[in-house]
Amino acid sequence: MDEDDYAFFIEELRPIQLSRFDVDGFMAGRAKFTRDEWLDVLIRSVGLEPAKFSQRLKFHFLARLFPFVESNYNFIELGPPGTGKSYVFSEFSPYSTLISGGQASTPTLFYNNARKKVGLVGFWDIIAFDEVGGVRIKDPNTIDILKDYMANGRFSRGATVIANASLAFVGNIFDSIDQLVNSPNFDLFKPLPETFNLAVMDRFHTYLPGWELPKNSSDYLTRSYGFITDYLAESFHYLAKRVNRYEYVNRHCKFGPAIQGRDEVAVKKTLCALLKLLHPAGDPSPAELEEYTSYALEGRRRVKEQMNKRTADDVFAAINLSFFDSAGKEIVVFCPESKTAEATQNPLRRRLDESKGVENTETPRAKVAAVARQSPAPSAQSMPATVVSQSATPPELREKHVRIGYSDIGHTYETLFGAYLVGVKEITVEDPYIRVPHQISNFLRFCELVVKVGSAQVINLVTGFDDSKQQTEAEEKSRLIASSLVDYVIKLNLKLAHNLRDR
Repeated sequence: MDEDDYAFFIEELRPIQLSRFDVDGFMAGRAKFTRDEWLDVLIRSVGLEPAKFSQRLKFHFLARLFPFVESNYNFIELGPPGTGKSYVFSEFSPYSTLISGGQASTPTLFYNNARKKVGLVGFWDIIAFDEVGGVRIKDPNTIDILKDYMANGRFSRGATVIANASLAFVGNIFDSIDQLVNSPNFDLFKPLPETFNLAVMDRFHTYLPGWELPKNSSDYLTRSYGFITDYLAESFHYLAKRVNRYEYVNRHCKFGPAIQGRDEVAVKKTLCALLKLLHPAGDPSPAELEEYTSYALEGRRRVKEQMNKRTADDVFAAINLSFFDSAGKEIVVFCPESKTAEATQNPLRRRLDESKGVENTETPRAKVAAVARQSPAPSAQSMPATVVSQSATPPELREKHVRIGYSDIGHTYETLFGAYLVGVKEITVEDPYIRVPHQISNFLRFCELVVKVGSAQVINLVTGFDDSKQQTEAEEKSRLIASSLVDYVIKLNLKLAHNLRDR
């Protein structure tokens, strides 16, 4: 045999992927570390020595991992070259892919109508765009679909697609940060392509200040032990798919009045990511939760400050994001680079002076004061009719049957069920046929109506399946819908039944 030129032998065999992730062992192991010890383990697992960094820098490195543990997370980092922005997304996990510049198209990213195939968002946990300033988007429909997907994890393009891939945008910023925050004409989103309008920016959950991170150097590499990336990537994949910390965040975090709809969603998703990374098996102390809340608010405030500089009105003027600590004190969070920058905190507004036909400038505070002096207090007569009529007694609701013919039009979930959902706290839907994609999409439309009505807290879906494949697919889609509903403080329960009758 040794003389056979065609013989070969296996000298060593190494697994390239975990065959099974032991979640119980992972959680039990975490319980043996303190929070700070566990944070250092995660930093060492990235290849860096935590003893050489401040607590703030450790959190910055940790922020790059947010999209790995929180589904549908929108992350952006801009900073100087050479700080390892793209390395984590290209090398850290087999569930992440990095798109390096070039053209981003709808068929590639979202859905190919010709082939009837879902794009990258259906196959990866994280899609990262390297050198985001060089991304070219020729089709305006791509931006519209991108906005829909970044907002709620779904989009429609011939077919309704629900996916859970997070998006990360990384790029270089070469301007002086001090000059940008003090400039009335430029902001920290300056490197982004023009196609990234305010609607896209508003969907970023956090903005990591890459200019605070040090450039790559062998001096920062660790010689101590950490997790191998294969193992840690599997744990993050599990945390993203199976663990939800929204309920804890909703119970324990109270935000100030400047927190608006997308601000709250962004801050809560960042908090969930921090809790999954640092407390996968337990809860933080009140002091730790306040530290996480402050960090999450800062990342969202950095996004909102740049949008506020770009607008001619005050739609994003509520930038003083705050939270209430355990003692009930309101704490306003600032970004360190712009805290004393008047051009960022009170950007000039351009207004057209109609009497003279020229533009003048005024600060938001001056504008608000002028409106307050000129506008009388609203009266019942000046209120919209829809608001006044809400106090009227609603009509009595009775059980009814609606027959819809094959060619009938004009029926919507709102016209059929809208009146019956007003004021309800819990909804139970029994339907044996919520199984395949188009049926799940119909149920999603119903959930959107429930969110619009805005009173329900629980939705129970009772359905059945013909086989295990249908059950697996439907359960996965239900988890995605449930994750989206949590943003609106609505809990979705999926129950299986085998004796449901046809509709």
